[in-house]
Amino acid sequence: MTTTWTLRPATAADVEPIAELRAEVMRPDLERLGRYDGARVRQRFRDGFVAAHTWVIEVEGRLAGSVALRPAEDGHWLEHFYLAAGQQGRGVGGAVLRGLLADCDRAGRPVRLNVLQGSPARRLYERHGFALTSEDPVDVFMLRAPVSPAAL
Repeated sequence: MTTTWTLRPATAADVEPIAELRAEVMRPDLERLGRYDGARVRQRFRDGFVAAHTWVIEVEGRLAGSVALRPAEDGHWLEHFYLAAGQQGRGVGGAVLRGLLADCDRAGRPVRLNVLQGSPARRLYERHGFALTSEDPVDVFMLRAPVSPAAL
């Protein structure tokens, strides 16, 4: 089932709602890894939040998720990609990701990310062309090279 969604630029007022969403969404994986600390999870988001690189995903006018695409010297970093549990599996994440990756493809820019070990989100990233570059006991680091328009 596909859900209708919108993407809007984030503002400073979005920091706390997204920090709360992050804590909810990441809790199961972080608890499984023995690393959940609610205050730390929220503060790490606050410390890394840059409104200019972040978008809010809305469904029916309500916060449903967020995503950030941070420019780096050699491409972009996909960060803070969270979807509320009730929105997962409805096609929203894939649609948002396809749009962001298409923009990066047109610019010829690779995209990097890291995902927690054992997270089901890794399958989404693999379906969209991300490949493992390295991993440690907590994180899996992935890279997606740009796809030429002719290959699309």
